[in-house]
Amino acid sequence: MKYYHKRVLENSTFKEALDRTREALKQEGFGILTEIDISATLKKKLGVDFNPYIILGACNPPFAYKALQLENKIGTMLPCNVIVQEIAPKRIEIAAIDPEVSMETLKNDQLTEVAGEVNKRLQRVLVHL
Repeated sequence: MKYYHKRVLENSTFKEALDRTREALKQEGFGILTEIDISATLKKKLGVDFNPYIILGACNPPFAYKALQLENKIGTMLPCNVIVQEIAPKRIEIAAIDPEVSMETLKNDQLTEVAGEVNKRLQRVLVHL
């Protein structure tokens, strides 16, 4: 089962792709609540090198509020994670969770509807990169 959407940017630096992703998220009403630098964490904790890889925890407050009103434990599945990773030099992949897939297990039609709207916005983020 595919649980994410992705887009690959060619001839882009990691920083350019990260900046473009942040801006595209902002344009779709998302703020970034968390930012985890996986490559730096793995270097620090395990002493291993890993390709540039950052997880952005994106949140659209109106949709998060709607979801919380429908299911007060939904915070265990928030925020929407978006990853930016270098898969080859000048080749950057951006992937975003498909919130509809993650909400299927809850069997709540209203929540699935909210997830559908968030999913559309995340897909537009990828298109606008």
